Amino acid sequence: MLTQVELSDHLSEYVREVSLRDTPLLAELRAETIAMPLATMQVSAEQGQFLSTLVRALGARQTLEVGVFTGYSLLSTALALPADGRVVACDISPEWTSVAMKYCARGGVADKVDLRLGDAKETLRRLLGEEGAAGSFDFAFIDADKVSYEEYYEAALELLRPGGTMVFDNVLWSGLVADPATTDGDAVALREFNRRRHDDDRIDLSLLPYADGLTVAVKR
Repeated sequence: MLTQVELSDHLSEYVREVSLRDTPLLAELRAETIAMPLATMQVSAEQGQFLSTLVRALGARQTLEVGVFTGYSLLSTALALPADGRVVACDISPEWTSVAMKYCARGGVADKVDLRLGDAKETLRRLLGEEGAAGSFDFAFIDADKVSYEEYYEAALELLRPGGTMVFDNVLWSGLVADPATTDGDAVALREFNRRRHDDDRIDLSLLPYADGLTVAVKR
């Protein structure tokens, strides 16, 4: 039976009640971020838990994050990694990432984070030049500038091992990707990104109509 449930506020609250396993530290980070400018850049608690579940399901040890902001997804991922796990975290802002690292330190996982500040495209090029990096990553989460998603995708694909998984956030862009008349630059870039992924036989994928849209892609 094909059923599409409309996720009302009441139903969303029910889903959180029966699914979300929050921690005081994650809740505190969310609360601090909400009071900041650009707070809408933060992933939701449900998204953070989804990412940590994927990391555990994959048995991931080597992960990548492009776009850290204040670190909710980073902390969720780092907490899910084993003791010898590592996340290479790419961002351009010392201000925002200082919040992220503060919470990672409080969570006892700062030693798992390899923070690399600067233009992420250049950071990824340097990372790919490191011996043994290509094909060694298990998981990647991309939530940065949307017009660069194509470049981030190609770099992440090269870094991932076969069976490695990457997740891209905001691929529905508030529904604008489905509007052929939109002139929004991010929506246009994401629409092209989505089309290319559909035709890309290097991956298996699913676009989840969850939050602002998540593309989950597994390298073949």
